[in-house]
Amino acid sequence: MLTEDILAREFTRIVSQYYPQVGELLKSCHVKIIRGQWGRPAKHFQYVGIYCSEEMMMYLQAHHNLLRDIAENMGLVQVVFLNATRLLRDPMSKLKQSDPRLWLELHLLAA
Repeated sequence: MLTEDILAREFTRIVSQYYPQVGELLKSCHVKIIRGQWGRPAKHFQYVGIYCSEEMMMYLQAHHNLLRDIAENMGLVQVVFLNATRLLRDPMSKLKQSDPRLWLELHLLAA
């Protein structure tokens, strides 16, 4: 877990340092490194998950190629945008039980 937090902070720092306008957009989002696996035998990979409100999502998607290039240079696979408002309203979501801190942070973003 500690490694993912460090990578997320480093990703945000690099974006803010080299692209200040995009860094300002990321300040109103929650950036998280998400681990995944695929295939047999399982191949492990990491990608950047950016949780943001619906309004911010369209501004960030305009810079998707830029964010993906930075993530790939850091050894991450992809950048994915996740709608925090929709995730909080999903009745089947187990986010509150699995990661209560993230759940509270998403409430701040969605408000």
